[in-house]
Amino acid sequence: MAMDREHVLRTAAALLSRRSTATMDEVARAAGIGRATLHRHFAGREALVKALEQLGIQEFEAALDRAGLETGGASDALRRLIAEMEPAADLLAFLVTENQLFEGDQVNEGWSRLDARVSALFRRGQEQGEFRIDLTPAWLTEALYGLMGSCAWAVLDGRVAKKDFQYMIAELLLGGARRSVEK
Repeated sequence: MAMDREHVLRTAAALLSRRSTATMDEVARAAGIGRATLHRHFAGREALVKALEQLGIQEFEAALDRAGLETGGASDALRRLIAEMEPAADLLAFLVTENQLFEGDQVNEGWSRLDARVSALFRRGQEQGEFRIDLTPAWLTEALYGLMGSCAWAVLDGRVAKKDFQYMIAELLLGGARRSVEK
């Protein structure tokens, strides 16, 4: 039986997003393939996580493209980005907690590309007077990732309604990122 790599990666992403300690055997079972088949394509957990990292970066880049970050106000662009990222938020939550991806000399440069694009959105919002200038674009970027990951975990755990995902992230981040105008 031929293995559908895309199916296996998406199944692994869904499983590991719910249970980050799931074994390769559990991933194989969830994907409906044998352990030996999984190991022929992914030599071990590290290789599987690296493939999931590439999938996550592709998903995030596609969401950035769809969100049209250069169009309209920065707050509206941020809301569009959150909406576009929602389907992959659980994968992002898993990936940002995988220390092996961010240690050593082999950090995937895709993360830098993503960070640069999101930081540019926050910088534009600052330059246009829409966002606070006392918080760096890099910090606002990290805060966005953290909120998305936390909300994804909360939705998976049933502590937050899925329908509230976009609203809760945007309102908390923008409520803290907006420049206050004193009267």
